Amino acid sequence: MYRLIALFVLLCGTNLSFAENQLEQKIKNFLSDKKATVGVSVLIEGKEIATVNGQNRYPLLSVYKFPLALAVLNHLEKNNLPLNIKITVSRADLSPDTYSPLRDKYPQGGIDLTISELLKYTIALSDNNTCDILFRYIGGPKKVNRFIQKLKIKNISIKHTEQEMHEKNEYIFQNQATPLAVTQLLDLFLKKELFSDEYYKFLEETMINTTTGLKKIRALLPPDVIVGDKTGNSPRTSEGMKIADNDLAFVRLPNGKQYTIAVLVSNSYESDETNSQIIARISKIIYDELSGKL
Repeated sequence: MYRLIALFVLLCGTNLSFAENQLEQKIKNFLSDKKATVGVSVLIEGKEIATVNGQNRYPLLSVYKFPLALAVLNHLEKNNLPLNIKITVSRADLSPDTYSPLRDKYPQGGIDLTISELLKYTIALSDNNTCDILFRYIGGPKKVNRFIQKLKIKNISIKHTEQEMHEKNEYIFQNQATPLAVTQLLDLFLKKELFSDEYYKFLEETMINTTTGLKKIRALLPPDVIVGDKTGNSPRTSEGMKIADNDLAFVRLPNGKQYTIAVLVSNSYESDETNSQIIARISKIIYDELSGKL
């Protein structure tokens, strides 16, 4: 009897591993002719389902605004502060040489915005100026880095603001992580253990309403699948290489089951359109493999 049980457990484990290996192989086959380095990680409730090129660290670009948002909400929670607390945004806060929908709307500054508004600009619209305003509000990148380290998640490094990355290209490579690390961080957020429900629901809804990734992880998924994501992308080098084109997301099926996925594209000589298609196709491969099994 005990031998039969042991054999059953062994076979179940073998089948699961085989399915995971099949998924990884499908992703590798798809990537075989792509002129880019692509890292992929998929987690379900903390369990690593698939990893491709997962040992590498990749430049995060604006994906790092997600851990920033977590650190900001943690700061509010610890200090018993509401989402509608206001910060004055001056003209000096609105750098002219960066992507900033807020600056485009209020070029003279001199406005009071709530933390929730600043977070929506930072996450949903990927505004670089509001990102740096929030960094200053909580004490800089080092404060965010310490917060992530306290969560016991390894292989995420946040060292520089958006302004610093614009000033020195090498700083782009120092805000980095492995695909596994960022999916672990997102998976931890989804467990609703980091802060109260009000803050959780706010960030979840903001990620769902994000518009910068419409051609990426969510692009080829059915309309009844809920996706919340944070994208990141870089300019190109003088040789035409795209440093990074990224997407980090949770994917929630109609039955309530969900998984986290990161597709981090770096050193790409493909077009921007092709980079987005790479992310979208990998997302669809993963969805097709998992949707009937969750």
